[in-house]
Amino acid sequence: MMINSNSKKMPFIIAGPCSAESEEQLIETAKKISASGKVNMLRAGIWKPRTRPNAFEGVGSIGLPWLIEAGKQANLPVVTEIANAKHVELVLKAGIKHIWIGARTSVNPFAIQEIADSLKGSSIEVFVKNPINPDLNLWIGAIERLKNADIKDVHAIHRGFSSFKPNKYRNEPMWEIPIALKNEFPDIQLLCDPSHIGGKRDLIQSISQKALDLNYDGLMIETHRDPDKAWSDAEQQITPTELDVILANLVLRQEQNINKNLSSDLSTLRENIDKIDRDILTLLGNRMKIADEIGIYKKTNNITILQLNRWREIQQAQQSYGPEQGLSLKFIEKYLEALHQESIRHQTKIMND
Repeated sequence: MMINSNSKKMPFIIAGPCSAESEEQLIETAKKISASGKVNMLRAGIWKPRTRPNAFEGVGSIGLPWLIEAGKQANLPVVTEIANAKHVELVLKAGIKHIWIGARTSVNPFAIQEIADSLKGSSIEVFVKNPINPDLNLWIGAIERLKNADIKDVHAIHRGFSSFKPNKYRNEPMWEIPIALKNEFPDIQLLCDPSHIGGKRDLIQSISQKALDLNYDGLMIETHRDPDKAWSDAEQQITPTELDVILANLVLRQEQNINKNLSSDLSTLRENIDKIDRDILTLLGNRMKIADEIGIYKKTNNITILQLNRWREIQQAQQSYGPEQGLSLKFIEKYLEALHQESIRHQTKIMND
């Protein structure tokens, strides 16, 4: 699936409308997105899982031959979403060789197992979107179930995670989770779905660039001939012309530096980073030794481990000092939370000894 050119990895691009609406719509969109020669696969949703009833839930299996014909006319392989064994039966019968499993399905191990069992013996290629909730093990489990069913070509798509906190994204990226997935499966192909992460077309460029800077293998971008009239997710779809502009403006970076002099400079910087990291761990170890002494004092004097006023003092002080050092408040928050939990663990051990 991966394409290489001059040591710079070209992203694998999947593009097409959120939903199949008509054969004409699919064919027109497909021809336009294929004109640039940068798109590798045509996508369209045939079945659309919606949060509430009475929303457009896809045209159903009638759209499968439309998608296949659009792919033929654009000379592109096609991919669509499936959510159960019946969908698998229908796409296999239609001759579709690429599918993706959506976030609402990958969150359910029973559904994934049903799909894996129905795919046994097929040579189909499967893309697994991350589950709705930020649970790495659910994503890993979905991939493992498919691999255990002897599906050879299993890839991952990062489409962001639902969050109760309002922010600029439709789905919080939480980049650390797909990075952890890649660490678990180093050989897996990882794609990004900036359309679902952003939820707005003006965020697609920046999200796509960040994904490539993090060494993702490709992108899935929702593209429609007339996005404002789309039957689903209109705000996050772009025109084929806009897709061409986004792809043309992506900066492609190489994983390794082929310039020996520059590589030497990078090695020196990394050695400095490694030394600082060791110094930080040494300081944290010393901090926990003091936390142990505090734990002994609290146990001796019958004082509770959690002291909310003291914890708030630490938070306020470090959230003021951290940004002065160029650190984001989000990082400071996560760092302090981890630090606090480790300190509580040390003191709890002492209390229960």
